[in-house]
Amino acid sequence: MMRRLLQPFWVLLAVIFLIEAWLWDHLEPVVERIVALIPLRAFKQWLSDRVDTLSPAMTLIVFAVPVIPLFPLKLVGLWLLANEYWVSAVVVIVLGKFIGVGVTAFIFDVTRTKLLQMGWFKKIYQFILTVRAKATALVEPVKRRIAEMLRGDGTGWSARMLRLIQRFRRRVHEAR
Repeated sequence: MMRRLLQPFWVLLAVIFLIEAWLWDHLEPVVERIVALIPLRAFKQWLSDRVDTLSPAMTLIVFAVPVIPLFPLKLVGLWLLANEYWVSAVVVIVLGKFIGVGVTAFIFDVTRTKLLQMGWFKKIYQFILTVRAKATALVEPVKRRIAEMLRGDGTGWSARMLRLIQRFRRRVHEAR
């Protein structure tokens, strides 16, 4: 009973987690393109050479520090929300999110090998990959059902309703 009540909550958490994972996967290539456009490739190589000389614990600091300057940006977004500057708040928060995920993906790419040498970090990393796989499995049936509803090829009331709406739209467009 309780599991059934919490199912929407778990699906929502899974969706949020998958959005984060999607951002990570899709921003990493964007960051790579930016690196190719501006002289960040040389910086990446320089940083990689420096990381190779560090211990895994010091590499963790290199991984964590670049995200710290983004914290004030998130505070600005919250302040904008609190003062009802809705559009500005959303822009600042989304921009902060994109920059944060992009920078983190860039730095993680450079520091991954060293970070995974720490047992606890490797366990957390594997746990996150496991959670991501479970989140995908949890959300997949919901995505499939939504896709079926949008296609209108199901048999439920929502599919019939969608087909009815599609027929109505066709008639309206044909009447013009």
